[in-house]
Amino acid sequence: MLFFLLQTLVDHEVTIELKNDLSIRGTLKAVDQTLNIKLDDIMVLEEAKYPHLAAVRNVSIRGSVVRYVHLPAGTVDTALLEDATRREASNAAAAKGR
Repeated sequence: MLFFLLQTLVDHEVTIELKNDLSIRGTLKAVDQTLNIKLDDIMVLEEAKYPHLAAVRNVSIRGSVVRYVHLPAGTVDTALLEDATRREASNAAAAKGR
């Protein structure tokens, strides 16, 4: 479900926090089913801590190193997300009862 949510945010600005505590903000360009992410026009949030990344403008991030994806306020349709979550839970319960 997260994959489908992130696909709707292509061309929106997101912040990715990695497991090594590096946070990168950029424009989401692509995401795949393993949550590998491509960002353009990136900015490292703690540039003084990571000066070697100052010249980098585009990154590909392996999904397994992502800790959090911070979404921009107002871009997520919460009603749609709640409905999808309910449907997924009821489908899981029905499958378990079989």
